Amino acid sequence: MSHQKNKLMKEPMIQIDTGRRDFFKMSAVGALGAAALLGLAPANMRTQAYAAGSDAPEITEVKIGFIPLTDCAPIVVASQMGFDKKYGIKITPSKEASWASVRDKVANGELHAAHILYGMVYGVQLGIGGLQKEMAVLMSLNNNGQGISLSNQLKEKGVVDGRSLKRLIDHENRDYTFAQTFPTGTHAMWLNYWLAANGINPVNDVKNIVVPPPQMVANMRIGNMDGFCVGEPWNARAIYDKVGFSVASSQDIWVDHPEKVLGTTAEFVAKNPNTSRAMIMAILEACRYIDATENRAKVAKLIAGKSYVNAPEEVIAGRFVGDYDNGIGKKWKDPNYMKFHADGKVNFPYLSDGMWFLTQHKRWGLLKSDPDYLAVASKVNQVKLYTEAASQLDISVPKEVMRTSKLMDGVVWDGKNPAAYAAAFKIRA
Repeated sequence: MSHQKNKLMKEPMIQIDTGRRDFFKMSAVGALGAAALLGLAPANMRTQAYAAGSDAPEITEVKIGFIPLTDCAPIVVASQMGFDKKYGIKITPSKEASWASVRDKVANGELHAAHILYGMVYGVQLGIGGLQKEMAVLMSLNNNGQGISLSNQLKEKGVVDGRSLKRLIDHENRDYTFAQTFPTGTHAMWLNYWLAANGINPVNDVKNIVVPPPQMVANMRIGNMDGFCVGEPWNARAIYDKVGFSVASSQDIWVDHPEKVLGTTAEFVAKNPNTSRAMIMAILEACRYIDATENRAKVAKLIAGKSYVNAPEEVIAGRFVGDYDNGIGKKWKDPNYMKFHADGKVNFPYLSDGMWFLTQHKRWGLLKSDPDYLAVASKVNQVKLYTEAASQLDISVPKEVMRTSKLMDGVVWDGKNPAAYAAAFKIRA
Protein backbone atom coordinates (compact mmCIF):
# COMPACT_ATOMS: atom_id res chain seq x y z
CA MET A 1 0.00 0.00 0.00
CA SER A 2 1.20 3.56 -0.60
CA HIS A 3 -1.00 5.87 1.40
CA GLN A 4 1.43 8.76 1.54
CA LYS A 5 -0.84 10.74 3.86
CA ASN A 6 -0.01 8.45 6.72
CA LYS A 7 2.53 9.58 9.26
CA LEU A 8 2.39 7.50 12.37
CA MET A 9 2.72 10.50 14.65
CA LYS A 10 0.49 13.05 12.91
CA GLU A 11 -2.66 14.38 14.50
CA PRO A 12 -6.23 14.68 13.18
CA MET A 13 -7.85 17.65 11.51
CA ILE A 14 -10.18 18.62 14.35
CA GLN A 15 -10.18 18.75 18.14
CA ILE A 16 -6.64 17.59 18.54
CA ASP A 17 -3.40 18.26 20.36
CA THR A 18 -1.40 20.65 18.16
CA GLY A 19 2.25 21.59 18.00
CA ARG A 20 3.57 18.19 19.01
CA ARG A 21 5.27 16.78 15.97
CA ASP A 22 8.78 15.41 15.41
CA PHE A 23 8.02 12.26 17.36
CA PHE A 24 10.95 10.54 15.71
CA LYS A 25 13.46 12.54 17.73
CA MET A 26 15.34 10.92 20.57
CA SER A 27 17.52 12.62 23.12
CA ALA A 28 20.54 10.94 24.63
CA VAL A 29 19.80 8.41 27.32
CA GLY A 30 22.01 8.18 30.37
CA ALA A 31 23.02 4.68 31.27
CA LEU A 32 22.24 3.21 34.65
CA GLY A 33 23.83 -0.03 35.65
CA ALA A 34 21.31 -2.74 36.43
CA ALA A 35 23.37 -3.72 39.43
CA ALA A 36 22.43 -0.45 41.12
CA LEU A 37 18.82 -1.09 40.38
CA LEU A 38 16.99 -2.54 43.31
CA GLY A 39 16.71 -2.46 47.04
CA LEU A 40 13.76 -4.75 47.29
CA ALA A 41 13.80 -5.34 51.04
CA PRO A 42 11.03 -3.26 52.63
CA ALA A 43 12.25 -0.35 54.70
CA ASN A 44 12.01 -0.60 58.47
CA MET A 45 9.04 1.72 58.82
CA ARG A 46 6.07 2.06 61.11
CA THR A 47 3.00 0.09 60.09
CA GLN A 48 0.60 2.92 60.90
CA ALA A 49 -0.17 5.80 58.57
CA TYR A 50 2.57 8.34 57.99
CA ALA A 51 1.47 11.23 60.12
CA ALA A 52 4.38 12.82 61.95
CA GLY A 53 8.13 13.06 62.27
CA SER A 54 10.47 12.00 59.49
CA ASP A 55 7.74 9.92 57.84
CA ALA A 56 5.41 12.90 57.42
CA PRO A 57 4.52 13.80 53.82
CA GLU A 58 6.67 16.69 52.61
CA ILE A 59 3.60 18.23 50.99
CA THR A 60 0.10 17.33 52.08
CA GLU A 61 -2.02 18.53 49.14
CA VAL A 62 -1.36 16.80 45.84
CA LYS A 63 -2.95 17.50 42.48
CA ILE A 64 -3.26 14.36 40.37
CA GLY A 65 -4.30 14.66 36.75
CA PHE A 66 -6.57 12.22 34.93
CA ILE A 67 -8.27 11.72 31.59
CA PRO A 68 -11.98 10.80 31.55
CA LEU A 69 -11.66 7.05 31.21
CA THR A 70 -12.97 4.21 33.35
CA ASP A 71 -9.47 3.48 34.59
CA CYS A 72 -9.18 6.90 36.23
CA ALA A 73 -11.22 5.27 39.03
CA PRO A 74 -8.33 4.75 41.50
CA ILE A 75 -7.57 8.48 41.58
CA VAL A 76 -11.22 9.41 42.06
CA VAL A 77 -11.90 6.74 44.67
CA ALA A 78 -8.78 7.55 46.69
CA SER A 79 -9.91 11.16 46.87
CA GLN A 80 -13.66 10.83 47.25
CA MET A 81 -13.67 7.90 49.68
CA GLY A 82 -11.00 9.29 51.96
CA PHE A 83 -8.19 6.81 51.47
CA ASP A 84 -5.83 9.76 51.05
CA LYS A 85 -6.57 11.14 54.51
CA LYS A 86 -5.36 7.92 56.14
CA TYR A 87 -1.87 8.73 54.94
CA GLY A 88 -1.78 12.43 55.75
CA ILE A 89 -2.45 13.80 52.26
CA LYS A 90 -5.30 15.33 50.31
CA ILE A 91 -5.62 14.23 46.68
CA THR A 92 -7.28 16.69 44.32
CA PRO A 93 -8.20 15.03 41.01
CA SER A 94 -7.68 17.32 38.02
CA LYS A 95 -9.63 16.51 34.86
CA GLU A 96 -7.50 17.13 31.77
CA ALA A 97 -8.48 17.58 28.14
CA SER A 98 -5.79 15.48 26.46
CA TRP A 99 -2.80 13.28 27.12
CA ALA A 100 -0.53 16.00 25.76
CA SER A 101 -1.88 18.29 28.47
CA VAL A 102 -1.20 15.64 31.11
CA ARG A 103 2.32 15.15 29.84
CA ASP A 104 3.16 18.86 29.80
CA LYS A 105 1.62 19.63 33.19
CA VAL A 106 3.37 16.75 34.93
CA ALA A 107 6.68 17.72 33.33
CA ASN A 108 6.42 21.37 34.37
CA GLY A 109 5.12 20.62 37.87
CA GLU A 110 1.62 22.02 37.42
CA LEU A 111 0.42 18.51 38.29
CA HIS A 112 2.18 16.62 41.05
CA ALA A 113 1.35 13.27 39.43
CA ALA A 114 -1.13 11.74 37.03
CA HIS A 115 -3.10 8.77 35.82
CA ILE A 116 -0.98 8.42 32.71
CA LEU A 117 -0.28 6.18 29.73
CA TYR A 118 2.56 3.78 30.52
CA GLY A 119 4.40 4.34 27.27
CA MET A 120 4.07 8.11 27.54
CA VAL A 121 6.19 8.13 30.70
CA TYR A 122 8.95 6.33 28.82
CA GLY A 123 8.56 8.61 25.81
CA VAL A 124 9.20 11.66 27.98
CA GLN A 125 12.11 9.91 29.72
CA LEU A 126 13.80 9.44 26.34
CA GLY A 127 12.74 12.76 24.85
CA ILE A 128 10.56 11.30 22.09
CA GLY A 129 8.69 14.26 20.64
CA GLY A 130 11.16 16.85 21.88
CA LEU A 131 10.15 17.01 25.56
CA GLN A 132 12.67 15.29 27.80
CA LYS A 133 12.34 14.97 31.57
CA GLU A 134 13.50 12.39 34.07
CA MET A 135 10.35 10.48 34.97
CA ALA A 136 9.07 7.99 37.54
CA VAL A 137 6.46 5.23 37.52
CA LEU A 138 5.21 4.81 41.10
CA MET A 139 2.80 1.93 40.44
CA SER A 140 0.58 0.35 37.83
CA LEU A 141 -3.08 1.33 38.11
CA ASN A 142 -4.81 -1.30 36.00
CA ASN A 143 -4.60 -4.14 33.51
CA ASN A 144 -6.91 -4.77 30.53
CA GLY A 145 -10.10 -2.93 29.60
CA GLN A 146 -9.17 -1.00 26.45
CA GLY A 147 -10.52 -1.75 23.00
CA ILE A 148 -10.51 -1.30 19.25
CA SER A 149 -13.70 -0.14 17.55
CA LEU A 150 -14.61 0.05 13.87
CA SER A 151 -17.23 2.20 12.17
CA ASN A 152 -20.61 0.89 11.12
CA GLN A 153 -19.67 1.83 7.54
CA LEU A 154 -17.01 -0.88 7.61
CA LYS A 155 -19.52 -3.36 8.98
CA GLU A 156 -21.79 -2.61 6.02
CA LYS A 157 -18.90 -3.62 3.77
CA GLY A 158 -18.55 -6.98 5.50
CA VAL A 159 -15.81 -6.16 8.00
CA VAL A 160 -16.28 -8.05 11.26
CA ASP A 161 -12.69 -8.86 12.29
CA GLY A 162 -9.05 -8.25 11.43
CA ARG A 163 -8.97 -10.64 8.46
CA SER A 164 -11.96 -9.06 6.75
CA LEU A 165 -10.52 -5.60 7.42
CA LYS A 166 -7.27 -6.66 5.74
CA ARG A 167 -9.18 -7.91 2.68
CA LEU A 168 -11.08 -4.63 2.36
CA ILE A 169 -7.95 -2.49 2.68
CA ASP A 170 -6.19 -4.62 0.07
CA HIS A 171 -9.02 -4.39 -2.45
CA GLU A 172 -10.56 -0.95 -1.98
CA ASN A 173 -8.21 1.82 -3.01
CA ARG A 174 -8.78 4.63 -0.56
CA ASP A 175 -7.21 6.03 2.58
CA TYR A 176 -8.23 4.35 5.82
CA THR A 177 -7.89 6.37 9.01
CA PHE A 178 -7.40 4.98 12.49
CA ALA A 179 -7.12 6.98 15.70
CA GLN A 180 -5.28 6.41 18.94
CA THR A 181 -4.78 8.71 21.90
CA PHE A 182 -1.06 9.59 22.00
CA PRO A 183 1.87 8.54 19.80
CA THR A 184 3.95 6.84 22.52
CA GLY A 185 0.99 5.66 24.59
CA THR A 186 -0.70 2.36 25.21
CA HIS A 187 -3.58 2.77 22.77
CA ALA A 188 -1.21 3.51 19.89
CA MET A 189 0.72 0.34 20.69
CA TRP A 190 -2.39 -1.86 20.99
CA LEU A 191 -3.76 -0.49 17.71
CA ASN A 192 -0.45 -0.97 15.91
CA TYR A 193 0.06 -4.45 17.32
CA TRP A 194 -3.45 -5.59 16.35
CA LEU A 195 -3.25 -4.16 12.84
CA ALA A 196 0.18 -5.72 12.28
CA ALA A 197 -0.93 -9.09 13.64
CA ASN A 198 -3.60 -9.00 10.95
CA GLY A 199 -1.12 -8.15 8.19
CA ILE A 200 -1.82 -4.40 8.09
CA ASN A 201 1.15 -2.06 8.43
CA PRO A 202 0.01 0.85 10.67
CA VAL A 203 2.71 3.10 9.18
CA ASN A 204 2.29 2.41 5.46
CA ASP A 205 -1.17 0.94 4.92
CA VAL A 206 -3.37 3.34 6.88
CA LYS A 207 -3.43 6.88 8.17
CA ASN A 208 -2.73 6.92 11.92
CA ILE A 209 -3.92 9.98 13.87
CA VAL A 210 -4.26 11.25 17.45
CA VAL A 211 -7.61 12.12 19.07
CA PRO A 212 -8.28 12.65 22.81
CA PRO A 213 -10.38 9.82 24.33
CA PRO A 214 -13.66 11.69 24.96
CA GLN A 215 -13.67 12.92 21.35
CA MET A 216 -13.35 9.52 19.68
CA VAL A 217 -17.05 8.78 19.28
CA ALA A 218 -17.89 12.25 17.98
CA ASN A 219 -15.11 12.04 15.40
CA MET A 220 -16.29 8.63 14.24
CA ARG A 221 -19.85 9.90 14.01
CA ILE A 222 -18.86 12.59 11.50
CA GLY A 223 -16.67 10.23 9.50
CA ASN A 224 -13.20 11.35 10.55
CA MET A 225 -11.96 7.81 11.11
CA ASP A 226 -12.68 4.21 10.22
CA GLY A 227 -11.62 2.89 13.60
CA PHE A 228 -9.99 3.79 16.87
CA CYS A 229 -8.29 2.35 19.92
CA VAL A 230 -9.17 3.86 23.28
CA GLY A 231 -9.96 2.97 26.85
CA GLU A 232 -13.43 2.32 28.14
CA PRO A 233 -16.11 3.53 28.26
CA TRP A 234 -15.65 5.02 24.81
CA ASN A 235 -15.77 1.70 22.93
CA ALA A 236 -19.01 0.85 24.70
CA ARG A 237 -20.22 4.40 24.00
CA ALA A 238 -19.68 3.91 20.24
CA ILE A 239 -22.10 0.98 20.40
CA TYR A 240 -24.52 2.89 22.67
CA ASP A 241 -24.57 5.77 20.17
CA LYS A 242 -24.89 3.35 17.22
CA VAL A 243 -21.83 4.65 15.39
CA GLY A 244 -19.48 1.67 15.71
CA PHE A 245 -18.80 -1.83 16.98
CA SER A 246 -16.05 -3.56 18.95
CA VAL A 247 -13.63 -5.68 16.93
CA ALA A 248 -11.13 -6.49 19.71
CA SER A 249 -10.39 -5.80 23.33
CA SER A 250 -6.88 -5.04 24.51
CA GLN A 251 -6.93 -8.24 26.57
CA ASP A 252 -7.43 -10.10 23.28
CA ILE A 253 -4.02 -8.70 22.32
CA TRP A 254 -2.29 -9.33 25.66
CA VAL A 255 -4.07 -10.85 28.65
CA ASP A 256 -3.40 -8.82 31.81
CA HIS A 257 -1.34 -6.25 29.96
CA PRO A 258 0.01 -3.14 31.70
CA GLU A 259 -2.07 -0.05 31.03
CA LYS A 260 -2.19 3.20 33.05
CA VAL A 261 0.32 4.05 35.76
CA LEU A 262 0.67 6.58 38.52
CA GLY A 263 3.37 8.73 36.97
CA THR A 264 5.36 11.74 38.11
CA THR A 265 8.80 13.24 37.66
CA ALA A 266 11.96 11.84 39.20
CA GLU A 267 12.52 15.27 40.71
CA PHE A 268 9.20 15.10 42.57
CA VAL A 269 10.05 11.70 44.03
CA ALA A 270 13.51 12.86 45.10
CA LYS A 271 12.11 15.92 46.87
CA ASN A 272 8.97 14.24 48.23
CA PRO A 273 9.59 10.55 48.92
CA ASN A 274 7.14 10.39 51.83
CA THR A 275 4.41 12.11 49.83
CA SER A 276 5.08 9.75 46.93
CA ARG A 277 4.83 6.76 49.26
CA ALA A 278 1.61 8.11 50.76
CA MET A 279 0.10 8.51 47.29
CA ILE A 280 0.99 4.91 46.45
CA MET A 281 -0.58 3.65 49.68
CA ALA A 282 -3.79 5.65 49.27
CA ILE A 283 -4.21 4.57 45.67
CA LEU A 284 -3.33 0.96 46.47
CA GLU A 285 -6.20 0.96 48.94
CA ALA A 286 -8.46 2.46 46.30
CA CYS A 287 -7.41 -0.21 43.78
CA ARG A 288 -8.13 -2.94 46.31
CA TYR A 289 -11.56 -1.41 47.00
CA ILE A 290 -12.45 -1.16 43.30
CA ASP A 291 -11.45 -4.75 42.60
CA ALA A 292 -14.06 -6.08 45.04
CA THR A 293 -16.97 -7.08 42.80
CA GLU A 294 -19.53 -5.77 45.25
CA ASN A 295 -18.07 -2.26 44.94
CA ARG A 296 -18.00 -1.98 41.16
CA ALA A 297 -21.54 -0.62 40.71
CA LYS A 298 -20.94 2.08 43.31
CA VAL A 299 -17.68 3.09 41.66
CA ALA A 300 -19.28 3.14 38.20
CA LYS A 301 -21.91 5.53 39.49
CA LEU A 302 -19.27 7.72 41.10
CA ILE A 303 -17.02 8.08 38.08
CA ALA A 304 -19.93 8.55 35.65
CA GLY A 305 -20.47 12.09 36.95
CA LYS A 306 -19.67 15.20 34.91
CA SER A 307 -16.61 15.95 37.04
CA TYR A 308 -15.05 12.66 36.01
CA VAL A 309 -15.87 10.47 32.98
CA ASN A 310 -19.13 12.22 32.09
CA ALA A 311 -20.81 9.23 30.47
CA PRO A 312 -24.04 7.33 31.16
CA GLU A 313 -23.62 5.02 34.13
CA GLU A 314 -24.90 2.04 32.16
CA VAL A 315 -22.23 2.58 29.49
CA ILE A 316 -19.52 2.28 32.13
CA ALA A 317 -21.06 -0.42 34.31
CA GLY A 318 -21.29 -3.34 31.85
CA ARG A 319 -17.68 -3.77 30.79
CA PHE A 320 -16.57 -2.67 34.25
CA VAL A 321 -17.74 -6.09 35.47
CA GLY A 322 -16.83 -8.03 32.32
CA ASP A 323 -20.20 -7.96 30.54
CA TYR A 324 -19.23 -7.49 26.90
CA ASP A 325 -21.40 -6.92 23.82
CA ASN A 326 -19.56 -6.26 20.57
CA GLY A 327 -22.51 -4.48 18.97
CA ILE A 328 -22.89 -6.97 16.12
CA GLY A 329 -24.55 -9.86 17.88
CA LYS A 330 -22.02 -11.35 20.27
CA LYS A 331 -22.33 -11.13 24.04
CA TRP A 332 -20.03 -12.75 26.58
CA LYS A 333 -18.63 -12.64 30.08
CA ASP A 334 -14.94 -11.77 29.85
CA PRO A 335 -12.92 -13.04 32.84
CA ASN A 336 -10.07 -10.77 31.76
CA TYR A 337 -11.94 -7.52 32.21
CA MET A 338 -10.37 -4.41 33.74
CA LYS A 339 -8.45 -5.27 36.91
CA PHE A 340 -7.10 -2.79 39.44
CA HIS A 341 -5.44 -4.90 42.13
CA ALA A 342 -5.60 -8.74 42.00
CA ASP A 343 -3.79 -9.03 45.33
CA GLY A 344 -1.16 -6.58 44.15
CA LYS A 345 -0.29 -8.41 40.93
CA VAL A 346 -1.69 -5.51 38.91
CA ASN A 347 0.09 -2.76 40.80
CA PHE A 348 3.70 -3.94 40.93
CA PRO A 349 5.84 -1.88 38.48
CA TYR A 350 7.46 -4.77 36.60
CA LEU A 351 10.55 -3.63 34.73
CA SER A 352 9.61 -5.84 31.79
CA ASP A 353 6.35 -3.93 31.37
CA GLY A 354 8.12 -0.63 30.85
CA MET A 355 10.71 -2.27 28.61
CA TRP A 356 7.99 -3.69 26.36
CA PHE A 357 6.77 -0.22 25.44
CA LEU A 358 10.32 0.75 24.53
CA THR A 359 10.52 -2.26 22.19
CA GLN A 360 7.40 -1.05 20.42
CA HIS A 361 8.71 2.51 20.23
CA LYS A 362 11.75 1.04 18.48
CA ARG A 363 9.59 -1.20 16.28
CA TRP A 364 7.57 1.76 14.98
CA GLY A 365 10.48 4.12 14.43
CA LEU A 366 9.95 6.38 17.43
CA LEU A 367 13.41 5.35 18.60
CA LYS A 368 16.09 5.22 15.92
CA SER A 369 18.41 3.01 17.96
CA ASP A 370 18.04 0.58 20.83
CA PRO A 371 18.33 2.18 24.26
CA ASP A 372 19.66 0.32 27.27
CA TYR A 373 16.22 -1.14 27.92
CA LEU A 374 16.90 -2.52 31.39
CA ALA A 375 18.78 0.55 32.56
CA VAL A 376 15.97 2.88 31.52
CA ALA A 377 13.29 0.74 33.19
CA SER A 378 15.42 0.39 36.33
CA LYS A 379 15.69 4.14 36.54
CA VAL A 380 12.02 4.94 35.85
CA ASN A 381 10.10 2.24 37.74
CA GLN A 382 10.21 2.92 41.47
CA VAL A 383 10.33 -0.70 42.62
CA LYS A 384 11.86 0.04 46.03
CA LEU A 385 9.41 2.81 46.88
CA TYR A 386 6.46 0.69 45.77
CA THR A 387 7.72 -2.24 47.84
CA GLU A 388 7.97 -0.05 50.92
CA ALA A 389 4.39 1.15 50.43
CA ALA A 390 3.00 -2.32 49.72
CA SER A 391 4.66 -3.73 52.82
CA GLN A 392 2.68 -1.33 55.00
CA LEU A 393 -0.56 -2.73 53.60
CA ASP A 394 0.52 -6.39 53.80
CA ILE A 395 0.40 -6.60 50.02
CA SER A 396 2.87 -9.13 48.68
CA VAL A 397 5.29 -8.24 45.92
CA PRO A 398 6.64 -10.59 43.24
CA LYS A 399 10.07 -12.09 43.72
CA GLU A 400 11.03 -11.18 40.15
CA VAL A 401 10.95 -7.79 38.44
CA MET A 402 10.31 -9.43 35.05
CA ARG A 403 7.25 -11.34 33.91
CA THR A 404 6.54 -13.49 30.87
CA SER A 405 3.53 -13.14 28.57
CA LYS A 406 2.38 -14.52 25.23
CA LEU A 407 0.65 -12.01 22.98
CA MET A 408 -2.05 -12.59 20.34
CA ASP A 409 0.40 -13.55 17.59
CA GLY A 410 1.99 -16.23 19.75
CA VAL A 411 5.18 -14.22 20.33
CA VAL A 412 6.47 -14.47 23.91
CA TRP A 413 7.74 -11.40 25.75
CA ASP A 414 9.99 -12.00 28.74
CA GLY A 415 12.33 -9.02 28.72
CA LYS A 416 15.47 -11.14 28.28
CA ASN A 417 16.59 -9.81 24.90
CA PRO A 418 14.55 -6.69 24.11
CA ALA A 419 16.64 -5.54 21.15
CA ALA A 420 16.23 -8.90 19.40
CA TYR A 421 12.52 -8.92 20.26
CA ALA A 422 12.00 -5.47 18.74
CA ALA A 423 13.90 -6.40 15.57
CA ALA A 424 12.16 -9.74 15.02
CA PHE A 425 8.75 -8.43 13.96
CA LYS A 426 8.09 -8.88 10.24
CA ILE A 427 5.89 -5.80 10.10
CA ARG A 428 7.57 -2.70 11.50
CA ALA A 429 8.50 0.83 10.50
